[in-house]
Amino acid sequence: MYNIIMYIIQLGVAIGSIFNDKLRKMWQGERDAVQTLRKKVDPDADYIWFHAASLGEFEQGRPLMEQIKKSYPQYKILLTFFSPSGYEVRKNYEGADIITYLPIDTVGNARQILRTVRPVMAFFIKYEFWYNYLHILQYRGIPAYSVSSIFRPDQVFFKWYGRGYGRVLKCFTRFFVQNEESKKLLESIGIHDTMVVGDTRFDRVLQIKEASKQLPIVERFVKGTPEEPKKVFVAGSSWQPDEEIFLKYFNNHRDWKLIVAPHVIGEDHLKFIFSLIKDKKVVRYTQATEDNVADADVLIIDCFGLLSSVYHYGDVAYVGGGFGVGIHNVLEAAVWGMPVLFGPNNKHFAEAQGLLQSGGGIEIEDYETFSLIMSQLSDDSAYYDTCGQEAGAFVQSLAGATKKVLSSVKL
Repeated sequence: MYNIIMYIIQLGVAIGSIFNDKLRKMWQGERDAVQTLRKKVDPDADYIWFHAASLGEFEQGRPLMEQIKKSYPQYKILLTFFSPSGYEVRKNYEGADIITYLPIDTVGNARQILRTVRPVMAFFIKYEFWYNYLHILQYRGIPAYSVSSIFRPDQVFFKWYGRGYGRVLKCFTRFFVQNEESKKLLESIGIHDTMVVGDTRFDRVLQIKEASKQLPIVERFVKGTPEEPKKVFVAGSSWQPDEEIFLKYFNNHRDWKLIVAPHVIGEDHLKFIFSLIKDKKVVRYTQATEDNVADADVLIIDCFGLLSSVYHYGDVAYVGGGFGVGIHNVLEAAVWGMPVLFGPNNKHFAEAQGLLQSGGGIEIEDYETFSLIMSQLSDDSAYYDTCGQEAGAFVQSLAGATKKVLSSVKL
């Protein structure tokens, strides 16, 4: 049944590629994968294979890849992606020797790929459970590890009707899971080679913090004018429901400066943001100069790649997505040791839940709760300081997964 589904998906991608640019890139990339490997694989080299579905999983695997490159330079890194949103952004990543798409998990594709490159070990990040690839790796005696994986009782592996597919989990040499619940769930179906190491994403955000950029335009905006110093609120990865809440608040509170880095950077969305801002000077980052930004009230980050560094300049952060598909990366804000606010759709995000429990994160339900929390953070310096300190301490306390994983594999 699984293989039938894979062939149906493959056919669906092929047909969809006629009409959809993203699927077209994916289909072409998968078709080119074997040729790319044949051209680039060094037959005398030992490859360690990392597979990530998309950009988020790549960021979780990145600390491992970079530590292996640093400590074990005798190995080469093969990095594969399933989604164009990962591959297209990181296809020139210098930490891997070969980067390509991974064709859909049919028997034929798996055999062809693993005949072309024969890795000495493989790391699958978080939710990646590729039945045919993993069975071939197991048959060949190649160690395969699941890293930063997390499991819930409602997943198919733990249902009576999913036990057949659940056999794929027994192909892994070891699971490096995020929490005790995941370990217990795996043990309930007879899988005992597990370690609770946490999430490598905590290591990654610490790396990002160390490598953060100095942004002169943002520094000038934050500095403002000497006669009117203000605190800075940074809204990252915001969507329309988020913006309707915090922009309404800041229209009525002039004692803050506001930086908005929307999730979607398109002219229509930017026009929407501008329409919500009343009686304030607004400057787009791509049009800003040190002269015109100094007395601005709002700075719109209308380009990609800056958000993790922009958080450094904030006093309070808001992470978007919590009123829609799900909250974005709260750790990039929390690592800077400031209060982090976000919407209610955060229940399936372990890092957001942990941040709430630590006291460094604050859930916002609507405009009224947002207004109340902002008043507390503005008026109660002890509350503000405690929230920020707890956010930073939360990230620091859960770092170290990369070291635990690499100390447990044979390199």
